[in-house]
This record gives sequence, structure tokens and C-alpha cells, in this order.
Amino acid sequence: MARKSGRTPEETRRALLDAAATVIRDRGMAASLDEIARVAAVSKGGLLYHFATKDDLVRALAQDMLEAFRAQVAAAADPADTAPGRLTRGYVRACLASAHEEAALREAVALVARLHSFPEVADLARDDTRRWTEDLRADGLPDHVLALVVAAADGAGIAPLWGGVVPSVEARMLERQLLHLTLDRRLWPHLLPEVEESDQR
Repeated sequence: MARKSGRTPEETRRALLDAAATVIRDRGMAASLDEIARVAAVSKGGLLYHFATKDDLVRALAQDMLEAFRAQVAAAADPADTAPGRLTRGYVRACLASAHEEAALREAVALVARLHSFPEVADLARDDTRRWTEDLRADGLPDHVLALVVAAADGAGIAPLWGGVVPSVEARMLERQLLHLTLDRRLWPHLLPEVEESDQR
């Protein structure tokens, strides 16, 4: 017997995650499974087939968001790039690709804020941050170069949240500058701050 929706299981799961993102962003953790199923145009039973509980759905949504960013970074990393810092350059490109998309960023941040009220999501985010830290540190760049480049990319990536929209031309310029910093070893010693006497104590 054919599925009434005409969707594959993967498409139904995707529709449920997208609906959960919308409803939880707008209503918070008070959002019900009935609401999410209705927005996804899926029966409540169909939702429960994919996600047995609301907690399962929330965890899956958070994990999906984390994996989506990781996929964006992987896609932005040049396969022909064999120099140290390849992953970091993908990270920079992924962060700055959306630096001028104010509405999308605001929606994403609103959803993340809602999800972080769920303790298991906070744990997932901490684990993901540790994983990024390990992966980027293993990317072959000196720590001080990595810290500067990643902080700049992260900052530009969330600038629209505070109304500081980065125009596309400026985002591309910043991207080129940060990528150049990861590639030109002659610049690396100049990025180290002078050590103050107070820092040596």
C-alpha cells in the first residue's frame, strides 16, 4: 500500500525536524508534538514512529543543527588544498558565507537559545565545541594564529545578531584576509604579542 504522503522516510524525518525548528523557535519548549506534526503535515503516529518522545525529537534537532554546520565546513574546505590549516579555511568560509544573512541568523540564534534550555542539548553543544577545538588544533596551524582566525570568523558570523550586518563585499575581503593569515607563514611571528613583564610572573 502506498504512503499517503508520498514521502520517503528520510523526507518525513526531514519535514519533522524542519517543523520542530519552526515551532520550537516560535513557541519554545512548550511546543507540543501535535503542533509539530501538524506543521510537518504528518500524523501524530507518523511523528512517534520517527521520534518516540519529545526529548528524542529535541535531541535529534540539536544534533542535526550541529551536523549541518560541520557539513557546511567540510563542503567549504577545498579538496585540492593540502597545506596546514585546510579545515580552518573551510571553517572561515562557512562562518562568513552567512555573515550578511541577518534574518536567517536571528532565527537560528533564537532556536539555539530555546534548545539550550534543554540540559542534554547543552551537553551536546559542549561536546561539539570540544570536538571542534580538537579538530582545529590538529589542523596544523600555530595556536596563536588559529585563535585569531577562528575568533574573527566567529565574530563576523554572528555580527548580524547585533545589527552589525557585514556587507557581502566586506565579508569576502575579510575572508581573503583570514585565509591569507593561515597560509603566509611569514606573518605568523608578527601575530604574537610582545610579552609584558607582568605576563612573565
